[in-house]
Amino acid sequence: MRPVLHGDVVAAARALLPLPPFLRAEALRQMLDMAGAADAYRKRFGRRHAAWGDGSLMGVVTRPRGPEPFLDDAEYCRCLALVFDALVRWRVMQAGRSGPAMSQSRQQ
Repeated sequence: MRPVLHGDVVAAARALLPLPPFLRAEALRQMLDMAGAADAYRKRFGRRHAAWGDGSLMGVVTRPRGPEPFLDDAEYCRCLALVFDALVRWRVMQAGRSGPAMSQSRQQ
């Protein structure tokens, strides 16, 4: 997956918001998997994946959305927190796969 930017987090959270809370974690896991697969596709073929975009998290979110909710919306904050939590777990897992030397360099 490409580096995650603020817009990626917001896009993912906004895509999760209309879903029932019990479906959000699985939907987010699927988004992360699709972004990773799209990034691998982009690296291999030199172009974006037709359905999953350019390998960014925002690239897999294609549904039209309304304006971004304010941060006083508790459900939106829960979605943002879910995205951040999943990204932390994903990064820790990726660091573990690359070995101790790689995880130390990422901490600096």
